Amino acid sequence: MEISVPLPTLLLKFGSSSFLNWTTVIALTLFFTLLCACIVIGHLLEENRWANESFTALLLGLCSGVVVLLVTKGKNSHILSFSEELFFIYLLPPIIFNAGFQVKKKQFFRNFSIILLFGALGTLISFCIISLGAFLLFKRIGVSSLKLQDYLAVGAILSATDSVCTLQVLNQDETPLLYSLVFGEGVVNDATSIVLFNAVQTLDFSNIDVLIALKLLGTFLYLFFTSTILGITVGLVSAYVIKTLYFGRHSTDREVAIMMLMAYLSYMLAELASLSGILTVFFCGIVMSHYTWHNVTESSRVTTKHAFATISFIAETFIFLYVGMDALDIDKWKASKSSAARSIGISSTLLALVLVGRAAFVFPLANIANLFRSRSVTKIELRQQFIIWWAGLMRGAVTIALSYNEFAGSSSTATADYALMITSTIIVVLFSTLVFGSVTKPLIEALLFRHSHPVNTDASEIHSLEDLRFLFLENGEPNDESNLPPPPKRSNLSLLIRYPTSTVHYFWRKFDDRYMRPVFGGRGFMPYVPSSPTGAEAGTSSN
Repeated sequence: MEISVPLPTLLLKFGSSSFLNWTTVIALTLFFTLLCACIVIGHLLEENRWANESFTALLLGLCSGVVVLLVTKGKNSHILSFSEELFFIYLLPPIIFNAGFQVKKKQFFRNFSIILLFGALGTLISFCIISLGAFLLFKRIGVSSLKLQDYLAVGAILSATDSVCTLQVLNQDETPLLYSLVFGEGVVNDATSIVLFNAVQTLDFSNIDVLIALKLLGTFLYLFFTSTILGITVGLVSAYVIKTLYFGRHSTDREVAIMMLMAYLSYMLAELASLSGILTVFFCGIVMSHYTWHNVTESSRVTTKHAFATISFIAETFIFLYVGMDALDIDKWKASKSSAARSIGISSTLLALVLVGRAAFVFPLANIANLFRSRSVTKIELRQQFIIWWAGLMRGAVTIALSYNEFAGSSSTATADYALMITSTIIVVLFSTLVFGSVTKPLIEALLFRHSHPVNTDASEIHSLEDLRFLFLENGEPNDESNLPPPPKRSNLSLLIRYPTSTVHYFWRKFDDRYMRPVFGGRGFMPYVPSSPTGAEAGTSSN
């Protein structure tokens, strides 16, 4: 982020320095003070049903922006100026990596098919509806200077949900199914939206034909799979290096450092190769938690777990604080040259398209997924579908960053409309986060906990274990609890059709225990480290 000069009346002559700029020092001091205030207020409001830390940071950012505007007599609202580079390179990677590192892998991969369905196909549906709606409605409101590429960019920008805010409004322990679905979809959704946005920037839309649509789909599939493979590869390399070189016998600091650096390296390699850094660093986090984390000493485990969570928490608070402050950027509002009614009309149209675009895929795809779920306990009920739809309506920093990328700094004759698109996007982000985000917790309590017991928690796990037991028996293995002969052997294909999740999990565990863990380490394969006070027990601990 570039440092602005927001408080000229407050700057005093403290003296000169060859390496410190006092404007920078004062700006950063104020911003870090606000970060501390966000943490304290968030702690005090921890038990509040309506408020969360993203909500608090946004409001504090808005209040700070108002104060700066008053002090500078309406000339500036910033302590820091927005930079897409800071957001995508320094703030977003630790958030996404920690999400992959901390996610409950069994729950995530049990629902991976529907997560992929929502995050990829659902985002494409939302992208088409928002782009088409904007193209048909904007000209009636008075926005006529946007190009086809701009309308497609609007679809990609507003298809990006806010996975960061989802972390704070859903609880992984109370609602594991909803958390894994909404958050997992959010990560895939963000990656898909960015891939679509980048594809829109690179493709030539002067001649629209079927080939353009196929190129768009091909680009998405290529980036999705290559980014995922890269993240898995870097995670496996980190596990192999730490297991082979045995850092813990000399220094646990080296273990922590190599884990952090290789996690960040995965993101930068993806960006260097023009891939999706979000997908890469997310899957790198999953692989590191499954293999690498079990190869380090006990003290390094504690350190890395808390270090990743702390860095992610600070980055989340930083983002929401700045988004609130950026909403009052007076220069953008002046450049839009738009009346309040016109601005509200554009923002309302965008918000309505977001609502319709999300509903167009959540309810149909959830019901399609239910057709392939044999047990009623694993089906996604209508009330859960509603919460998935609602929780995914929030838009955040990814949306704002992409909006800046598309509409800021343009020398086009459509500069006023471009500025209007930025301010309207900011309104959508603020409204969705403050209104939808604050209502999500009470909504979950009302729909899931007030009149019924929590669903899809331990019950789905029990049925999964039962499916595995049936799988073993039906595959021709004898039953130790009886003298009956084993049932006839069933083909792997029939087992896969009847018990898809359990069958895949069963064969993956066999493959993992036989081939992967002996090479890359993991639970039960950590060497004894004398310098670690709990080294003897670490080899048998679980994630």
